[in-house]
Amino acid sequence: MPKLFEPLALRGVTLKNRIVVSPMCQYSAQDGFANDWHLVHLGSRAVGGAGLIIQEATAVSPEGRISPEDLGIWKDEQVPMLRRINDFITAQGSVPGVQLAHAGRKASTYSPFTGSGEVPAAEGGWPVVGPSAEAFTDNYPQPEALDAAGIQKVITDFRSAAQRALAAGFQVIELHGAHGYLLHEFLSPLSNHRTDEYGGTFENRARLLLEVVAATREVWPEDLPLIVRISATDWTEGGWNADESVQLAALLKTRGVDLIDVSTGGNVPKAPIPVGPGYQVQFAERIKAEAGIRTGAVGLITTPIDAEAILANGQADLVLLAREFLREPYFPLFAAHDLGVEVEWPAQYERAKPRIASAAGQR
Repeated sequence: MPKLFEPLALRGVTLKNRIVVSPMCQYSAQDGFANDWHLVHLGSRAVGGAGLIIQEATAVSPEGRISPEDLGIWKDEQVPMLRRINDFITAQGSVPGVQLAHAGRKASTYSPFTGSGEVPAAEGGWPVVGPSAEAFTDNYPQPEALDAAGIQKVITDFRSAAQRALAAGFQVIELHGAHGYLLHEFLSPLSNHRTDEYGGTFENRARLLLEVVAATREVWPEDLPLIVRISATDWTEGGWNADESVQLAALLKTRGVDLIDVSTGGNVPKAPIPVGPGYQVQFAERIKAEAGIRTGAVGLITTPIDAEAILANGQADLVLLAREFLREPYFPLFAAHDLGVEVEWPAQYERAKPRIASAAGQR
């Protein structure tokens, strides 16, 4: 059995395989509400056989949205449609997860379909916050540095969002501590210039994330997994780096985190990132080995052979695919065929199932 199709148990949840739909913003919500687009988008990946489907960055507060079209989970009225989607995902044998997020200083910006940079108040924009009063780049909003009350609100918002996630039927929570959004902004000395207990030393810069983890674990059941996504490096001198990521992952493990979803970058515009197939896998491998925690690898993983090699070589425990799942919603079904594994197809699609003896050209 290829590693890609071995089940993985995380606390009381077992994934049928190790192929994960990575969170992908769809910028298709109104007032944070999910709709039929999200049902079909996420549901089709469940029909396609993914083991875990992590819903896109879902804002814990209105001001935590990246764009006005982001999904949200800041009020109870948003729960029923999320529940409907998750019920469908679960019925297909996949596990529904959600990425809880706060965009910080990268909030109140246009979706990629409509423009770039700051959305002005006249067009529905809002004041944004961050660890320090420094904008991400010239055409992004100028943030206000969070005070003590603002930090406590962020923690409370994540805690409340976790409660709603449970009510909505999610079985996995991923906290978004990557890509230059709020929790990552606090981690990195390039965006965090505070002089209080949330700035300066590694311990201080990691404090907010650890407090959010603790608040989430207070309300998230013991038998359900908690994941944290991090950017393992800012790819910029003087920024957050791989050594700190290993140190952070070890701390997160002691706080009840079950797996680190290892990405990179996003906190610095125009960082020199050496993009290429599997370019971030090295960081997942190092964190797994040195912090002793399970990891997920992500970043231009596009073929079953490459995905299998990452797992077979012990570099990570899961692979997360994004753009490849946009191109091929049924990636796991065809990956099984390519690797010679017999998996169950939906009964409605069984007549189109390629037989193992034939090549992928039958698709």
